[in-house]
Amino acid sequence: MSLTGFYGACEGIRGEVFRLHILANSDSEEDQRLKLSVRDALLQYTGTLFENCRSKEESIQTAQAHLEDIRTYAQEIIREKGYDYPVQAYVMNMPFTTRVYDDVTLPAGHYDALRVVIGSGQGHNWWCVLFPALCLPSAATKEISSVVSEGEEEIITAGEKYEMKFMLVEWWEGLCSLFV
Repeated sequence: MSLTGFYGACEGIRGEVFRLHILANSDSEEDQRLKLSVRDALLQYTGTLFENCRSKEESIQTAQAHLEDIRTYAQEIIREKGYDYPVQAYVMNMPFTTRVYDDVTLPAGHYDALRVVIGSGQGHNWWCVLFPALCLPSAATKEISSVVSEGEEEIITAGEKYEMKFMLVEWWEGLCSLFV
């Protein structure tokens, strides 16, 4: 597969996926545990919120319509755990490096995402895919196949076979971002 064809196939994947991205306040053990508590609560909340979404666009609209509810819910979890960090929530297009989720690999590039920032947002992040639903352990690869083409699905599920080419895509994305 040529780099151009591969890059184009990756672009199709990016266009069909809506991600969740949570940033911890810091890398301290306590802040990382707090991030995971917020993650667990948000996954439960968003599981019901997004369960009837049939497209990425519908998922984005749902997230935007409930952005303040999502932020408030995360804030409540943080307060329950004894912290007073502020929470910010956005729907945005942002860069991601190549990411592996169980048996799914998503190529590097810009993706639409629901981003939740805890406190200063200087800690390690946690991510998953809200649409199609890949955030829960029970989510199956077959769900991703319902929104991408057969060639794109092969890229996503092939794993290490394409890792080197993902590095080229990351390099290309980095180069392109210098001129934006």
